Formats: sequence, structure tokens, C-alpha cells
Amino acid sequence: MVDYHAANNQPSAGGAQSYMVQENDWDRDLLLDPAWEKQQRKTFTAWCNSHLRKAGTQIENIEEDFRDGLKLMLLLEVISGERLPKPERGKMRVHKINNVNKALDFIASKGVKLVSIGAEEIVDGNVKMTLGMIWTIILRFAIQDISVEETSAKEGLLLWCQRKTAPYKNVNVQNFHISWKDGLAFNALIHRHRPDLIDYDSLRKDDPVTNLNNAFEVAEKHLDIPKMLDAEDIVNTARPDEKAIMTYVSSFYHAFSGAQKAETAANRICKVLAVNQENEQMMEDYEKLASDLLEWIRRTIPWLEDRTQEKTVNDMQAKQEDFRDYRCVHKPPKVQEKCQLEISFNTLQTKLRLSNRPAFMPSEGRMVSDINGAWHTLEGAEKGYEEWILSEIRRLERLEHLAEKFHQKAAIHESWTDGKEAMLKQKDYETSTLSEVKALLRKHEAFESDLAAHQDRVEQIAAIAQELNELDYYDSASVNTRCQKICDQWDLLGTLTQSRKESLERTEKQLETIDELYLEYAKRAAPFNNWMEGAMEDLQDMFIVHNIEEIQGLITAHEQFKSTLAEANKEREAIQSIQAEVQKIAQSNGIKLSGANPYTTITPSSIDSKWEKAMTMVPQRDSALQEELNKQNSNDSLRAKFATQANTVGAYIQEKMEEIGRISIEMNGTLEDQLTNLKDYQKNIMSYMPEINKLEGFHQLIQEALIFDNQYTPYTMEHLRVGWEQLLTTIARTINEVENQILTRDAKGISQEQLYEYRASFNHFDKVRGPNWGHSLIIILGLYFSELQLLTGASEFKACLISLGYDGEGEFARIMSIVDPNNSGAVTFQAFIDFMSRETTDTDTADQVIASFKILAGDKNYITAEELRRELPPDQAEYCIARMAPYAGPDGVPGALDYMSFSTALYGESDL
Repeated sequence: MVDYHAANNQPSAGGAQSYMVQENDWDRDLLLDPAWEKQQRKTFTAWCNSHLRKAGTQIENIEEDFRDGLKLMLLLEVISGERLPKPERGKMRVHKINNVNKALDFIASKGVKLVSIGAEEIVDGNVKMTLGMIWTIILRFAIQDISVEETSAKEGLLLWCQRKTAPYKNVNVQNFHISWKDGLAFNALIHRHRPDLIDYDSLRKDDPVTNLNNAFEVAEKHLDIPKMLDAEDIVNTARPDEKAIMTYVSSFYHAFSGAQKAETAANRICKVLAVNQENEQMMEDYEKLASDLLEWIRRTIPWLEDRTQEKTVNDMQAKQEDFRDYRCVHKPPKVQEKCQLEISFNTLQTKLRLSNRPAFMPSEGRMVSDINGAWHTLEGAEKGYEEWILSEIRRLERLEHLAEKFHQKAAIHESWTDGKEAMLKQKDYETSTLSEVKALLRKHEAFESDLAAHQDRVEQIAAIAQELNELDYYDSASVNTRCQKICDQWDLLGTLTQSRKESLERTEKQLETIDELYLEYAKRAAPFNNWMEGAMEDLQDMFIVHNIEEIQGLITAHEQFKSTLAEANKEREAIQSIQAEVQKIAQSNGIKLSGANPYTTITPSSIDSKWEKAMTMVPQRDSALQEELNKQNSNDSLRAKFATQANTVGAYIQEKMEEIGRISIEMNGTLEDQLTNLKDYQKNIMSYMPEINKLEGFHQLIQEALIFDNQYTPYTMEHLRVGWEQLLTTIARTINEVENQILTRDAKGISQEQLYEYRASFNHFDKVRGPNWGHSLIIILGLYFSELQLLTGASEFKACLISLGYDGEGEFARIMSIVDPNNSGAVTFQAFIDFMSRETTDTDTADQVIASFKILAGDKNYITAEELRRELPPDQAEYCIARMAPYAGPDGVPGALDYMSFSTALYGESDL
């Protein structure tokens, strides 16, 4: 028999209000239906007798037996467990009315609003009013306190029926009339709680009378639930009376209240285990993502640290292109993974705190700080690798230029020295005439002059070779060999020149006649010829410049050179006039010249030929210099374009970093509104991405043009990339912070007003963030992480607590040990929210879970696998069985499991 006394002694105000709303919905006109009235008479009579028999009495006719109010008062005393005023024993109508009024007053005192029901109608035997009164009593004392997951009484009873009958075929409980006509729902309720009483599989949906009679008889015989309806009344009615069915079903609910406690305990365990399973999955996902990201960083850093030198500029530019592909294609997804990893970690820690679980500690080397450290190392390697590539390109360009210059000068020198050694070794002066000897001496003097003029070129060749060695030119061996050969030959030429000069001077005394004109020609022709060769060499000399100033310097030097051409042409004409004078004297005096000028190999035709060649090189040089000037002007235009875009992007990033900082402080509205606004703000920021791509395009053009400096802007592409990435990460973290606050609010039951109060108090006393915290892009980047933490000092936090009503040094020390367990002297806003949540809300604890398991185990100190599988869903039952340690107590049985150590382990209170 169900005991209603304890359940109904102290009704809550909320329950009374809920009941009154239900009572106002009472549709009394429905009782005019004879079939429903019959069902209600039978059901309500049986329900009343199930309680009156405790007092040793019963009723036969519901509208007659309650007319004097005596049995009505007795019924109320039995079901409430309270004493009503002493009834009047008189037989007069007034005595009956007074008794019924006492009963109605007692009902009203329980928060029940009686509409249109008066004592006179009950005393007069009004069936409609009497049944309405009994239904009101049933609602208040048998149904009102039924609640499943904070639903109303009717909805709670319906939800309870749906859950209990869900596993059974052909049962679909949607209401308290049609869903019960075939009798299967009644049988399913009994079988769910007492499978030993009914063979459910033997029942047929097409035999409702048998099904109903079976359920009613079993309930009356084994569950002490009186038979309140006849099967034929239900089957033969198109729509059974809802109130009669609800009354009957409520009796089943109270009969199985013990099983309901077990279900509640199972639900609590399922909820706790579901949270634990979700957290474990998030931990596994974090570990995998962290491992993959660290492995990618580990593979990438050696590639970035590789400093294998290439031999040509093209090879290094190929490496530069590979690096650009890494920057634009391979790295961006990893930036997103890193950001997602931090968000997942923060969300997991928040969920663990909200569910009263210990904080998640990743595997060694996989902390967020470890990943940030590895990422910092990666970015350092990136910067070093990019700088090395650019320096190597500059070095190789310089090397290629120097190598080409070396080989050009060496070829000219080798061409000049060709045959000189054989000439200096000749003994022709031994058989020559005096005039020939004198001519040889003059010729030798001219050669010495020419030799001295070539000394500078030899020194230049040696200097270039030395520079190629210092710059680690890949073909230094062949350069050194060629340079050494030139130097050795030059030393030999010097020795041979000195030896020949001494030989000629020994015979010079015997020579008298010298052709002064030939001598003068030779002396003037040799340096002029050397000047022309030098001029042609300079006109052919390659050049490499990096800015307009350098090319303008070369143009100025070239213009100065052209200004000397008129004077040089006069010198050429003067030299040619000497040769003309020789011809004139010879013709005038009838002298037959023996051949070429004996003092020099430089002929007038060769001078004219070289002069004409030099004159054709001048406009070519003009064209080359002008082309380079145009190129430098184009490069300067590229610098200006990049600078304009970079200054715009830099200012935008700085503005948005300052703006997001203000938003994180000044946000108002609900957290959902803040989250929506932040996500809209994030979309607005992402719409600026084409400007970043446009800047990347300018940067690529600058790198392809080998431009290494830019005086028009203080920004570099690296700074702007980092600033953009940090801006996106800041927005993502701010969104995550609001999402975590929503999780905290929903899980802890904190109202929006409380969150506003907490943040306002915290921000008011937070001294870390000042009004000038975002005045430049570099400072924004430096303050980025501290801004996200929202730290406040211990003294400011104490002032904040005092403003919220906390006082006393001992209380303050207790709170600080909670919010700052590491004694860092600073308190984060998240720690502040967690503390306030614990102060104002309640959460699941290990003791509550242990108590729930104890209910499932039937008050035993252990539980069996069979009990777990019976009470919990399959996946969570197997989860518990796999993780529970064997029970070691003396009262255990084979297969007993220790649910106590398992429960404490869920909350980090044991080493299990």
C-alpha cells in the first residue's frame, strides 16, 4: 500500500500554484458523457476505497456516501495523515453542510482552488460536483507531486510512462486515453518493474480485453492496486476517460516508487558517466592534435635550419620559391590547428571545472606552453631561413658578377701577354745594326711603359680573386689557378724585361741614329692605346645597382667620361700627325722605309679601329645605363606601392587590435548577444583578407625584383603577417572566452545579471589594463597574452570581494587559496567566475554518485555487473564494468565491483 502521508505533509508554494493552474483547466462539462461518467464513478470509488479501508470502512455509492461529510473527512485524514476538526454527528442538513465545509476548507488550505464546488451540491448528491471534488483530491494528493525532469504533474506522469514502456513493442504512450485501450501499456509497466509477474511476449495487440484483465488482476493480486476499471468499459469506449486512466496509472507510479528511486539514481550515474566519456574523448582529440602539430614542427624545423649553399642564383631562387610555397600553402592550416588546439584545451578545462573534475594535464611535452615554445622556435627558424636565403642571393649575385669580371680582365691580360715572353727572350740585337739596336731600345722602353700600365690590371685581377675566395665562390680552385698563372707570368715578364733592357743598354752606346719621330709616336701611341683599351674595358664593364642614386652615379661618371672624348680625339689626331710627318719626311727626302715603326707595334690603323670601336660603345653604354635607370624607377614605384598598402594594412591591424581590446572590456548585452556581435565582428575582419592578399602580391613583386630595402615604410611583410595572425587569434580567443562564460553560466545557473555584476566588479578593480594599453602595433603584440588573461592583483581582488559583501582577513585568505592556489599574486577572471559559481550553486559530488550507486546495489557496499547492465544503458554499463576495480571487502561475492573507489576517481579523489 502506498503511503501518501509523508509526501503530502508540507506542500510547496510552487506546487500549489501548479496544481491551481491544473484545477482551473478542469472541464466539468465532459462529465456529461455517460461512458466517461461511468468510468469515473468506478475508478474514483475504487481509489477512495483503497484508502478508506485503512480506516476499516468503504463506500458503495460515491455521490450518496459523501453527503453527510463524515467519510469525506475520514478520507482526507487518511490520505493526508493530518487530523481535521471534529465532525458534527447530527443528522440535520446543516450538520452535513458544516462537515462538508470542513472538508472543503481543508482542501483549500492545501493550496487547491475549488471552482464552483460548494457544500450544498455535495450534500444534495450532485454527481458532477462530487466527481469533480474527488478528482481535485486525487490531483492534489496522488498526482501533483509526480515530477520528472522539472515537468508538470501530468507531463511528468506521461514522461514516466513513456520512458518505462519505450523498450516494448506495440506500445506508444502519447496520452492518457487512446494509448491505453489495448492493455499493452499497463502490462508493460508491470513487466518493466516485475518481469516475474507477466509473460509479455505472450500478449497480443488484437486481444485488448484479455490484456486489460490480465494487467488489472495481476496489479490487484500482487501490487495491492485495486481494480478501478472494467476492461469492457475501456475497450467499448471510443476515447476512455483521461482522468480515470490518470488515476489508475498514478497508482502504478506510487506502487513502483522504489523502482523510480533506482531509475533516478541510474539517471544521475548516466549523466556523470556521459560527462566523463565526453571529457575523455576531448582529451584524446587534444593529444592527437597536439602530437600531429608537434610532429609537423619537428619535421619542418630541420628543413628551415638547413644552410646547404647553392652554386647559382637560380638554385637559391628555387629555394626561395619553395619557402614562399611553405608560407602561403603549408603553414596557414597549421596556424588554424594551433588556434583550434588552444580553444579545445580551454573549453575542456572549463567543462572539467564545471563538472567538478580535476584539471586536464596533457602528456609530457604536449602542454599548450610546449606547443607555443615549439611554434616560437619554428618562427625563429623561419625568420633565420628567409634572411639566409636573401643574403645568399646577394652573395651569389656578387660572386657571379665578380667571376665574370675576373675572367674578362684575365682574358684581356692574357691576350696582351700573348707572345710577350718570346719577344723578351729574342737575341735579335746581336745581329742588328746600330740604328736597329737603338730602335729596339726605344721599342723596349715603350714596352716597359706598356708593362707599367698593365700593372694596375694585374693587381685588380688578384684583388678580385682574393674577394672570390673570401666569399666562398664554388669554383675558387680554377680562379686561383688562373690567377696564379697570371701572377707567375707577370713576375717572369718583369724579370725578362729587366734582362733585355740591360742587354740593349750595353749596346746602346754603339747606336747613334734614332728616328725621333718614330720614338715620339711610340711613346704617345702606347699610353693612348692603353687608355683606349681601358676605356673600352670600362664601357663593357658590367654593373649592379640597387637604387636610383647608384645608377645616377654611374650615369654622371659616364657623362664625365664623354666630356673627355674631345680632348682624347685631339690626342689621337696628334699621334696620327706624327706618323703623317714621318711619311712626309720620307717622301720629301726619298727615303725608303724598311717597314713598320720599329719602336712599337701600334699602328695608326689600329688606333683608328679601336677609336671607332670605342665610339660605337658609347651609345651602347648610354642605352644600358638608361635601361637600368628605368628599371630602378620601376623598382622605386614598387616600393611606393608596397609602402602605401603596408601603411594602410598596418594602421588597420593596429586599429582593430585596439578595438578588440576595448570590446573585450566594454561588451554589454547578453552573452549570446556578445557572442553574435563578436562573430559578426570576426566576419568583418575576415572581409579585409583581400587587402592582405593584395599586399602579399606587392611583396612577391618586390622580392622577384630583388628589392631589399624600402625607405617609404617602417613595416615589413613579416611584421604584418604576425600582426594579422595575432589579430585573428585574439578574436578567436575572445569568442572562446564568451563561449566559456556561457558554459559557466548554464552549468552553474548564474544569471545574466550576476555575470554583469561579477565582470563590473572585476573590471573596476583590475589595475593591469590601463587606458593606453594599445597605442601601437608592436605594443599590442607584446600585451596580447596578458590582455587575454584579465589579471588583477591580490589587493585589488580583496577590494573587489569587499564590494561584493565578503569581509575578514581569514575569509579573504580562504578565498585566495581557492582562486590563486599557486600564490602568484594575481587572479584571472575565469578563476573569479568559478569561485562565485561555487559560492552560489551546487554541483555533483563524489558522495552523491556513491549514494546513487548504493541505491542501484540495494544498499550493498559493492555492485555486480548484472545489476549495472539491468539499471544502466548498455554503453555506460560496460564503461563502468571495464573501469571498476574488484571489490575486496569481506562481504563481497564473486564478481563484486568496487563502485566507491570508481566514484571518487571520477572527481580526482583517488589514484584509481
